[in-house]
Amino acid sequence: MIRFGILSTALIGFKHLIPAMLQANNCVVAGIASRDVKKARKVAKQFGVPLAFGSYEDMLASDDIDAVYIPLPTSHHIEWSVKAAEAGKHVLCEKPISLKASEIKRLIKARDKHKVIVSEAFMVTYHPQWLKVKDLIAKGAVGKLRQVDASFTYFNVDADNMRNRPELGGGVIPDIGVYPTVATRFATGLEPKRLQATVEFDPKFGTDRYASVRADFDGFELSFYLSTQLANRQCIAFHGDKGFIELSAPFNSNLYEGDEVRLHNRTHSEAQIFRYTGINQYQLEVEAFARAVAGKKQYLFSLEESVANQRVIDAIYKAGKSGRWEKV
Repeated sequence: MIRFGILSTALIGFKHLIPAMLQANNCVVAGIASRDVKKARKVAKQFGVPLAFGSYEDMLASDDIDAVYIPLPTSHHIEWSVKAAEAGKHVLCEKPISLKASEIKRLIKARDKHKVIVSEAFMVTYHPQWLKVKDLIAKGAVGKLRQVDASFTYFNVDADNMRNRPELGGGVIPDIGVYPTVATRFATGLEPKRLQATVEFDPKFGTDRYASVRADFDGFELSFYLSTQLANRQCIAFHGDKGFIELSAPFNSNLYEGDEVRLHNRTHSEAQIFRYTGINQYQLEVEAFARAVAGKKQYLFSLEESVANQRVIDAIYKAGKSGRWEKV
């Protein structure tokens, strides 16, 4: 059983990851760390976790912790992932793992030097619905892929929320722009060559609140829009000359209609529906990570994949500023 420590009491940790770890069959939550030991003790008591640490450093120094999950603000991800690797801990870090592709090289160096496993927490890559999409596209189910359309939006104007604080790495592009990009790259196995984008910033918060992106994959295009100030919506479709694939809850599993992959034929007269019920993609993620830590053969989202995905995000900002096509 891999012993996880949770580095901070962030919402995503006790809402998604800690419950997922408690359900997992090959890992346990051994400790909670916070700058405020009272908060750590409160969360530890809530979930029956044996250890509470009053600092992140104390957790990293503990022999009772094998791996850490890092849900800190994005601006702190590289710093604490490197420190964890240097302490000999395996690292599962919340996305986005960095705000610049170039910064991830420092973490790759620490990973290799200290011989630990470090992975960015893209839970979608472990969900069977995305494995199905990947398989359908590879087998030619939609024919020649020409267009991928996606959107991801929610409404959040809370000034204290980290997503609206630029100094913490807030903004719609790093928060959810990573999902259409990583999902398309994962499903097709291909990389965009260039892109153009419109990026709008909130005059009060200073964070990007809307983005519209067109990415050229040299054979098909990915078009998507994002917002932190629109009604909740998420969708994605892969469109080819023989048919198209759409997902009902592509990014937040079990949302809205549940988890379905729908394969439509050319005339839209027939459809195959693949349903996935009772799936906890966070549980699948932590179990995969724990298997890899235990030395078993297991796919994990690698830091090299993180670099490739972050290059797309970097290019979106560049294109939004220049108003031109930018290379990825």
